[in-house]
Amino acid sequence: MAVIKTIDLVGVSTESWRDAAAQALAEAAKTLRGIEAMEVLETSAVVDGDKIKEYQTHVRIRFRIER
Repeated sequence: MAVIKTIDLVGVSTESWRDAAAQALAEAAKTLRGIEAMEVLETSAVVDGDKIKEYQTHVRIRFRIER
């Protein structure tokens, strides 16, 4: 029997939403084993005047609980 756990993270990047998602996954992979999937839930941005200052991507990461 398998149990799958999920965590939500918000990745941050000055480059793109894709990079922000990759940053979230890379950070999760430092401490989690068995990552199986990642779902992008939403994207947003911090703006300064008429420029995007920071891209943010909210992701849900799924991984198996090991016993």
